[in-house]
Amino acid sequence: MAPQSKPGAVKVDGRKRRWHQHKVERRNELVDGTLEAIRTRGRDVSMDEIAAEIGVSKTVLYRYFIDKNDLTTAVMMRFAQTTLIPNMAAALSSNLDGYHLAREIIRVYVDTVAAEPEIYPFVFANSSASKSKVIADSERIIAGMLAVMFRRRMQEVGMDTKGVEPWAYMIVGGVQLATHSWMSHRRMSAEELTDYLTMLSWSALCGIVEVGGSLERFNGQAHPSPILPPPMSGD
Repeated sequence: MAPQSKPGAVKVDGRKRRWHQHKVERRNELVDGTLEAIRTRGRDVSMDEIAAEIGVSKTVLYRYFIDKNDLTTAVMMRFAQTTLIPNMAAALSSNLDGYHLAREIIRVYVDTVAAEPEIYPFVFANSSASKSKVIADSERIIAGMLAVMFRRRMQEVGMDTKGVEPWAYMIVGGVQLATHSWMSHRRMSAEELTDYLTMLSWSALCGIVEVGGSLERFNGQAHPSPILPPPMSGD
């Protein structure tokens, strides 16, 4: 005969679950309020200003977050979960093809980051290990989605797919780092940045297609230097 559970055990577990859910929801509310405070007051907003903008005491913030680094990490996680990753997933699942798909994926990343000129530097001012992990996790998720898309499309035409993961990580890492640099020193427009990154990515993708994704075929062919175009008029 199976042992009976102690009276009240289920009720206690239910209370714990409800309290945990309440804590998660309250924490998300405070993070959303922090996002709005950053947008309103700028990247250098203090904990006092964040609390005032949300309409709570600073004690309440410290009840849910250890310190400002902990809050900053939560902001990055919330932004990635609610904005960056959904936007990238939508771009990757679009009906576009070829060059237009490559450009759209890059454009969405650049525009999503550029649309938050205060939040991005606020997050990157935090040098904690937890923030670095959130960024790495976001890159891993996006690279994983990109690799799935590469593999599916390459398999449809019989291409070798062994290189999809490093290619996906190289594109995500390169676009992320280039956008990070651009956010610090905007020497060109977001559209120009998108076009330059597309120029490099599309040229690389064309080279991969030309050898069917095969490392053996790539290594087995000659690699002459490219033929330079004639000088542009006015040079």
